[in-house]
Amino acid sequence: MSADRGRRRRPLLPYLLIGPTVLALVLVLGYPLVDMVVLSFQDMTREQLFGGTSPPWAGLDQFRRILGDGFFWTVVARTVLFTAVCVALTVLCGLFTARLMHRVSPWVRAVIAGVLVTVWAMPVMVASSVFRWLFDADYGVVNWLLSNLPGVDLARHNWFTNPWQGFTVIVAVVVWGSLPFAAITLRAALAQVPPELEESAVLDGARSLQVFRHVTLPVIRPVLVMVTTLSAIWDFGVFNQIWLMRGGQPEREYYLLGVYSFIESFAVNRYSTGAAIALVTVVLLLAGSVVHLRQMLRTGEIE
Repeated sequence: MSADRGRRRRPLLPYLLIGPTVLALVLVLGYPLVDMVVLSFQDMTREQLFGGTSPPWAGLDQFRRILGDGFFWTVVARTVLFTAVCVALTVLCGLFTARLMHRVSPWVRAVIAGVLVTVWAMPVMVASSVFRWLFDADYGVVNWLLSNLPGVDLARHNWFTNPWQGFTVIVAVVVWGSLPFAAITLRAALAQVPPELEESAVLDGARSLQVFRHVTLPVIRPVLVMVTTLSAIWDFGVFNQIWLMRGGQPEREYYLLGVYSFIESFAVNRYSTGAAIALVTVVLLLAGSVVHLRQMLRTGEIE
């Protein structure tokens, strides 16, 4: 009888241990999410916000407004392109750094890891301020260095006048902050590759690229998929870097979904429209999360 009771109680233990965490997530994230969903189906103005009255229901009017607006789809396309570029650079630079750490001596690896951890620990506000100073039109180091090249004159050049150049700087800030996670995680994955497999491939005449493609990549693929998907989810919701780099007043050419939702809510005071944009963003992020889970499950089945 005691053994049967132990078997019955044992499956409940994991749920009891994870229960407080789930409850905290529901309280911290669940209520704001539900409130945002309700707000997106209403029409809240300053009168209701400061008067304490209930806003009228608008049904799907907010969604019809944003989905029928061409500028909204421009922002969506811009966000997708921005995310794709950031993720590609983050993964490629992270993989390069991870392979470099995998090949160098232990003390050099420790120095690189220390630098990456320092970058990772740097707050977004500090990193954005540093990059904003580096690319400053009057005192920027980048302009000074490039102007020393033959035939290049970037004196007092404002990188943010052209959105393509401005987003190049913002992408650099995002990749700078995301690189440590990608590099350290991929370095751990490379450490799990059996050296004898790579040595056997080299002895069989395989080149470096072939060894990586047919031996290394299949082993680190699950971690690579995880890093890529998580980076996509994080970069899709970028807000702080754009807001700080543009001094709290981003132009419409620099709107991504996160910035667009914030501007509509707190600058234009269209609270319900901003909530609708935020809800669409959440749905897109959930779709990315589903893709991430499917890729992980598919990779597990293959393995």
